[in-house]
Amino acid sequence: VQLQASGGGLVQAGGSRRLSCAASARTFSLDVMGWFRQAPGKEREFIGFIRRRGGSTYYANSVKDRFTISRDSAKNTMYLQMDSLKPEDSAVYYCAAGSVPGTGPRDYVYWGQGTLVTVSS
Repeated sequence: VQLQASGGGLVQAGGSRRLSCAASARTFSLDVMGWFRQAPGKEREFIGFIRRRGGSTYYANSVKDRFTISRDSAKNTMYLQMDSLKPEDSAVYYCAAGSVPGTGPRDYVYWGQGTLVTVSS
């Protein structure tokens, strides 16, 4: 398994949740790791990415200032800290890895299996 996302669950609106994405060493060595989400009946939506070199991050406007992406090189793991959650944040969350710092699913080569986050109002 190249990537494995975990940490999803049920959370109340206004609450926080941290997702993890464990990667193989080879996958973690790629330049870009990102997070996407997909709600029922909707297209997969870009959340943000983090770059291996320098650790710079980039976020979609919809989550900027609420979500934070980080990575732990010692554990080959990327994280998504989600704060001030809203019901519209409910979705299956996917982590991905690739070499292109892009915002589209096609920019990423490897994908995790997804973890469900449900935000109750």
